[in-house]
Amino acid sequence: MLREIQDLLAQLYGIAPSLDVRDYLVTDAALVNAWEGQGGRDVDEKLLVVQSPDAIELALFLEPRLLERLEAVNPLQSLDRDSLADFCLVLEGVSHFVYLTWNAAADRCVTRLELEMQAEVDKYVSARTLLNQPCRTVSADDLLSVLFDEPKFHDSLSVQELERYEHATRFASWYCRSLEARFAAGLPDDSMLKEIRTFYRLPQADKLSHIHSTAYG
Repeated sequence: MLREIQDLLAQLYGIAPSLDVRDYLVTDAALVNAWEGQGGRDVDEKLLVVQSPDAIELALFLEPRLLERLEAVNPLQSLDRDSLADFCLVLEGVSHFVYLTWNAAADRCVTRLELEMQAEVDKYVSARTLLNQPCRTVSADDLLSVLFDEPKFHDSLSVQELERYEHATRFASWYCRSLEARFAAGLPDDSMLKEIRTFYRLPQADKLSHIHSTAYG
């Protein structure tokens, strides 16, 4: 499942990930807690990053029951309203992994705001693609509302962290709503793929400028 989600993102953005996310999966919460020490949040998904001057150590934690639920329904074949939340949570972790490692391979730094913002865009683009199936139970019109109208954030976030998540969600919402307005429903056509692939490759400042121009231009 994780590799298939990674492949979906790679196909959408026209990239070739050099690492397999499955090789970095951790499902043992006790191990994660020992690695993080005090201050770690009890969540079902998190990308653990330890950076040194010449290397980055990564691990993607996903709660085992979350993976079991998703494997049981296979949202890549039949994404529906019941599986959307679990799908988006797992996709968020894979998105962080893919975006961070893809940029690191090109010796580019990314901010936490970029990671969160791109993950929100990835949720919309991926879910919109998968909802182009006869068995869908979430309409494309409802997707933006489900993803962005009432975002929920973890209670333990600091003021600074909460502000970052709110900004990332707001910017992603503006951009995704502009995509919905500009491109016809259904599988992404060539023009939409060109747009999202260009956006994916922009640095943070240019991403924010592009969002403002597409949302208000």
